[in-house]
Amino acid sequence: MDFTGKTALITGAASGIGRAAVELYAARGGRVVAFDRSDAVHEVAGERVTALTGDAAAKADIDRAVAACGEAIDFAFANAGIGGGLSPLLDLTVDEWEQVLRINLIGVFLTVQAAARVMVPRGRGSIVATASVAGIRSGAGGVPYSASKAGVINMVATAANQLAGSGVRVNAVCPGLTETGMTRPFFDGARARGTEHKLGQLNPLKRAAGPAEIAEVALFLASDAASYVNGQAIAVDGGLSSSHPTVPGKMA
Repeated sequence: MDFTGKTALITGAASGIGRAAVELYAARGGRVVAFDRSDAVHEVAGERVTALTGDAAAKADIDRAVAACGEAIDFAFANAGIGGGLSPLLDLTVDEWEQVLRINLIGVFLTVQAAARVMVPRGRGSIVATASVAGIRSGAGGVPYSASKAGVINMVATAANQLAGSGVRVNAVCPGLTETGMTRPFFDGARARGTEHKLGQLNPLKRAAGPAEIAEVALFLASDAASYVNGQAIAVDGGLSSSHPTVPGKMA
């Protein structure tokens, strides 16, 4: 994948999947506007990287990030997101719901919309959003997080059809268990207990993913190699979502 002469906007770029995507895109010749609420995004800066801080769910901040890309955006990766904890359904508050949906769903919408407004007049572009296997079915995240990611999956499909004939493609990646800044406490806890070997045990590959493994799929979707992939939510989960829960040796 060669991105020479192309420009990307990547949100949630200070760590994890976003940071890996910035580094890979720049290494392959592209220019990147790396956006995150954390000042750590400036640590990602390089010759082809412009780092900006801001709120992914604030329209003015996203518009500023899009403007920093110049007259053209070839790839927009709406990756910013938060976990929101694992509070039981009956204990959840409206504030918890609003916080998660604000970043994970409104933030993705703003990035998709702002990028599309630049791409559509040019007749080309790729937009990718980070969803999750938690948005496909239950059992992989908290209630508000899972609901927000299901919303992202549906929004990607709807946006792709809304932009029919424009030359702009919209897709999502749905990571399974991946070691990122958001999931680090989970990984650190497993290491402290000596149960690191159990991480990812429910998927057929029997392991968790690294951020670059997810970023590679996002960049594939950004590339011309994915020119006929549109409106899809691609699970990158080691096979976790390919099966229903089973008891070994039994089918029901």
